[in-house]
Amino acid sequence: MAPPPRPDEPPRRTPRLAAGRARALGLPTRGTTNPNRLRRMDNWLATRCADVLRGAPDPLVIDLGFGASPVTAVELVGRLSAVRPDLRVLGLELDPARVAAALPAADPPRLTFARGGFELAGHRPAVVRAANVLRQYDEEAALAAWQTMRAGLAPGGVIVEGTCDELGRRCSWVRLSEDGPVELTFACRLSDLEQPSELAERLPKALIHHNVDGQPIHALLRELDAHWAAAAPLSAFGPRQRWVAACTALSAAWRADTRRTRYGELTVPWHVVAPN
Repeated sequence: MAPPPRPDEPPRRTPRLAAGRARALGLPTRGTTNPNRLRRMDNWLATRCADVLRGAPDPLVIDLGFGASPVTAVELVGRLSAVRPDLRVLGLELDPARVAAALPAADPPRLTFARGGFELAGHRPAVVRAANVLRQYDEEAALAAWQTMRAGLAPGGVIVEGTCDELGRRCSWVRLSEDGPVELTFACRLSDLEQPSELAERLPKALIHHNVDGQPIHALLRELDAHWAAAAPLSAFGPRQRWVAACTALSAAWRADTRRTRYGELTVPWHVVAPN
């Protein structure tokens, strides 16, 4: 152990932690996952964040909180490699046992695993995928986690943070830049959808407690339900046609991006759903 400084000695400075050695921030999650659970989010990433990946000097993607199994991190490599063949995926987990269990699936340098949390283990990634990580946090802590992750992004980087059900059939996520939240996306398996407001159970933590009268997210879901009901005659042609019609009717008032509605998705700017 180093001796204590003398009274006349200047205070010793603590060296900055190198990448991979930053203090891990966060709480362990349940870690549950299933193959293909995050396929909707991954496919959206490969399309909507393709420019970020292609333009990144260092195409590092972090899978934050990959869970008890590394399967979704392995899938992420495969899905995003079509966009940027030289990308690297780093899976981070707080639990050292989960990191150790994932190591046999590693494929350096394309896929590696390490211990880390919202501090991103000191790395500066181009893309962060944080799926089903913040549901157990209260809203204030979740917003603080957003801020911590944003501070660790590479210039021009993005975070995709959201939740989905156990099979990935109902999802929502927020895209964040260095400056804050940019947009909200819903994605679902349309054949399982009775009405769009069922997606409320999978809202991100920043919105889920605001799905009440007087809040924009509540108004959006109610209006989408109304357009869904009005498009009921199109059910004869399948739920996809009904969903596309409902989203198209909604788009003007909510500035919705309907380019991927045929995939069961709907994206709206963050500012139109941000809590009052």
